[in-house]
Amino acid sequence: MNREEIRVVVIEDDPMVQEINKNFIERVPSFRVVGMAANGEEGVSLVAKLKPDLVVMDVFMPVLDGVQTLTQLRAASEAVDVIVITAARDKPTIQSMLRYGALDYIIKPFQFERIRQSLKDYRTLRNRLKQAEMASQQEVDLLFGKAANAAKKWESIKAELPKGLHAVTLDQIVRQLAAQTEPLSAEDVAERVGIARVTARRYLDYLVKTGRVQLDVSYGGIGRPTNRYVLSSPK
Repeated sequence: MNREEIRVVVIEDDPMVQEINKNFIERVPSFRVVGMAANGEEGVSLVAKLKPDLVVMDVFMPVLDGVQTLTQLRAASEAVDVIVITAARDKPTIQSMLRYGALDYIIKPFQFERIRQSLKDYRTLRNRLKQAEMASQQEVDLLFGKAANAAKKWESIKAELPKGLHAVTLDQIVRQLAAQTEPLSAEDVAERVGIARVTARRYLDYLVKTGRVQLDVSYGGIGRPTNRYVLSSPK
């Protein structure tokens, strides 16, 4: 199957991390790293020269830090999307990067599955927006980062999570449901999040009980019906 190539520039000052990020990115089908910069100033110049589709960048860098770099990219009207991979955890930095249009914010250290899912979501969004003149609400939500942050509306619920359930995993599951137009099975969710099916089922059952997710039972075919799950419509 031929996929459109997604060209990526990595902006990261640590040479070892540069190579790790490059290897991770190119393990995901469709993505190719076309250039790497060691600081924000080099990154801005490289983006202007290569015109990539996506920039994967750090925040803590010499010459220009991540916030300054992203600010300059936007000031130059570069038509490029941005995913942040950084050790910066302070809320002002996170807010600044999101306000200047970062599509995702990944905190170091991270596992390959985390960046793989981010890139897959990005690829899916690009493909969907190219296939139709009009976008669905799910596509718009993903574009503006609402799908990734949907669970933030549920702080009171997450504070009362049953023993053994974790807010981070809950957020990942909600994000997967928000990014889809069709209901997902527990197996689908488990595969996308990288957890066991029985674990996914526990979270999904909890979300159904709280009313945040609706159960869609399919009776097609022979055998037991299949349970699928979809986010409840906002009230």
